[in-house]
Amino acid sequence: MNKVTFRTERCKGCGLCVDVCPKGIITLLQDKLNSKGYHPAAITEQEKCIACAMCATMCPDCVIKVERDA
Repeated sequence: MNKVTFRTERCKGCGLCVDVCPKGIITLLQDKLNSKGYHPAAITEQEKCIACAMCATMCPDCVIKVERDA
């Protein structure tokens, strides 16, 4: 299964990854704040990820890591 991970402590909650995800499976966690006071991004349905890496490419802070199935 493809895997996407977020370095939530570095995320500033800009939402660019949310906007660019073709599957619409990235969201900003409204019930969580990181140490900087931002709502970090997260994947809601990991199994639907196609590992296109558009989210990682769009992220200005290099918070997102995409791993593809072998």
